[in-house]
Amino acid sequence: MSAPVYPVAAGQPIIILKEGTTRSKGREAMRKNILAAKTVADIVRSSLGPRGMDKMLVDSLGDVVITNDGATMLKEMEVEHPAAKMMVEVAKTQDAEVGDGTTSVVVLAGALLDNAEKLIEREVHPTIIIDGYKKAADKAIEVLKSISKKVERFDKETLKKVAMTAMHSKLVAGHREYLAGLAVDAVMHIVRKADGEIRIDLDDIKIEKKPGGSIRDTIFVKGIVLDKEVVHSGMPRRIENAKIALLNTPLEIEKTEFDARINITSPEQIKLFLEEEHKMLKEMVDKIKAVGANVVICQKGIDDVAQHYLAKAGILAVRRVKQSDMEKLAKATGGRIVNNIEDLTPEDLGEAELVEERKIEDDKWVFIEGCKNPRSVSILVRGGSERVVDEAERSLRDALSVVRDVIMRPEIVAGGGAIEAEIAKEIRRWANKLGGREQLAANAFADALEVIPLTLAENAGLDTIDIEVKLKSAHSKGRLWHGVDVFSGKITDMMEKEVIEPALVKEQMIKSATEVASMILRIDDVIAASKLKEEEKGKGPKGPEEFGGGEE
Repeated sequence: MSAPVYPVAAGQPIIILKEGTTRSKGREAMRKNILAAKTVADIVRSSLGPRGMDKMLVDSLGDVVITNDGATMLKEMEVEHPAAKMMVEVAKTQDAEVGDGTTSVVVLAGALLDNAEKLIEREVHPTIIIDGYKKAADKAIEVLKSISKKVERFDKETLKKVAMTAMHSKLVAGHREYLAGLAVDAVMHIVRKADGEIRIDLDDIKIEKKPGGSIRDTIFVKGIVLDKEVVHSGMPRRIENAKIALLNTPLEIEKTEFDARINITSPEQIKLFLEEEHKMLKEMVDKIKAVGANVVICQKGIDDVAQHYLAKAGILAVRRVKQSDMEKLAKATGGRIVNNIEDLTPEDLGEAELVEERKIEDDKWVFIEGCKNPRSVSILVRGGSERVVDEAERSLRDALSVVRDVIMRPEIVAGGGAIEAEIAKEIRRWANKLGGREQLAANAFADALEVIPLTLAENAGLDTIDIEVKLKSAHSKGRLWHGVDVFSGKITDMMEKEVIEPALVKEQMIKSATEVASMILRIDDVIAASKLKEEEKGKGPKGPEEFGGGEE
């Protein structure tokens, strides 16, 4: 059957879309988008909670990633569908904002869309569902804020428990207590107060990875670890009470930037040239020595001759250090990065109790330790294999993020789906006051929230119907912090079990999941341009297509 053509007065077709463009609209477009988003949620759903499973992701080059971190899974998967990409974006946003709850936010968004689809089938308009969801989300955050438990901002025990909860579902769960202690120490060192506000930049914590040993061999360094070695064999390998010069200039003779010709007529002139170069390099080293530096960290290169003079002066030197590491060193040691050696003064030098080169497996690394008031610190992550080290690093980043969240906003809630069940109960009670079909949307929102505890139970092999009945019963009796204990298989007080999470993570989860679900529900028309074949790339489109033309 030929495609319909829309004529005008002159009998010519109206050309709207390019050839190969596909279009789906109305209920069909919405159904496809919801299905794509739900599929993404289903992929990550089985990894939620301490009893969740891991995913093995293999890319086109054969590189393997084993993880149960929602954001990492979705980043590594090559998602094609535009609605599915929106779910990936929401996980990335959750990760960037609060660093945890990435799986939960995708599962919640998927549940919101699933419940919305059922309402659409009952002829509830998407706009009414969106309005109901937004009101329910506002109510959820209001309930969350009213029941969140206030804690001491710098209470190490509470911070440690929050970090341990974040790592409970990870590969490193067996070592969570040890790693949580490192995470709390690291964050406490980089907290800064400015204009009455607390500021924490997790980029000030340098995480280095090295396979070998066990996760227990992971160490916290009150300073910086550089994956570089000392440049010259004649230099000292250990310097105590280090005075550190941070240079952003090469210890080399720079070549002139203009063309020049020099006529040399005798060997003596060559010798003079070389001697002059040596003299200039020696003057650079003498300047460094004169200001009292016994360690040089250089962002650029160091000439062989300069290395010789530095070694002779008993100065330890490291070259080709990354700019980001130089900035961290300046924060850690209190030094100033100098762009011109002539400007170097004793006040510019950083200080550390110890600078030492150590052998880590097959490599030699330089440790700058014992900085007095470091504003930048390091964690060296160890583990049995590269995969283990990578997952340990991801787990540690989650732990650092939740510690930061509680310090920034010292409010906590119980985990194990307790907070979701309590908010769902309150939303149902509040929904009775809503009129019309918005009440259906608010109840659908409450049902979606309960998917979190039910998924935890499902992943632990528990009877979800039994858990649902017991959980609702506990909360109806005012047991605020009762959630799913996946290890005992019972509904228990999760606050007593010390399963605690930052309120900030839950707030971000509710906001982000509601926004992405609302955005997908608003779409009723998908117009997709045809993809260019490899041989046609760069040649431009083939030509136009009549509106309504082409095969479905």
